[in-house]
Amino acid sequence: MANDKEPTVIKKYANRRLYHTGTSSYVTLEDLAGLVRGGEDFVVYDAKSGEDITRSVLAQIIFDEESKDGQNLLPITFLRQLIRFYGDSMQALVPRYLEFSMDNLTKDQGQFREQMAKAFSGGAFGSGAMDALQAQTRANMTMFTEAFRMFNPFAAAAAAKAQEEGGGAAAGAGKGDDLGDLKRELNEMRERLDKLAKAK
Repeated sequence: MANDKEPTVIKKYANRRLYHTGTSSYVTLEDLAGLVRGGEDFVVYDAKSGEDITRSVLAQIIFDEESKDGQNLLPITFLRQLIRFYGDSMQALVPRYLEFSMDNLTKDQGQFREQMAKAFSGGAFGSGAMDALQAQTRANMTMFTEAFRMFNPFAAAAAAKAQEEGGGAAAGAGKGDDLGDLKRELNEMRERLDKLAKAK
């Protein structure tokens, strides 16, 4: 849900208490989770240093939710793979891909809920459910690859320059190698995502 107003400011004090500046009251992580579900944006600052700690607070909310029985959203395989991406050459692409995928899932959630309801009819996690998940993953990867290509004009510019110069093939080759590396990395990411989808 898009929200045009400024995000609410939450201050975290040394005693770990969270202070909602909009309501002038202390809140819990559960309260903040409720704000997220309600579509209200907030930022969290360390009251002493002024540092933006929103990411760690949101991660703590996810950790708390994952600790509840029956609330698990993140499969163990996914968490392990996510940890492996830290420090990997793919690390820069992962946040954008995940954000892109979640945005698309949110936009298409009505259609996706309907597909999942059909797949889960009868109460069993059948092959129809897996097919729906895999189809969504593949569609996301295709859209992400296309979007990435549109925002990666250096490849097209390098190709045009190489054609114009004729003799500048060697210079163009270096950029072509960069493009080849990027394609290999995207293919590698696609394979990993396919494995993740099949592992669930």
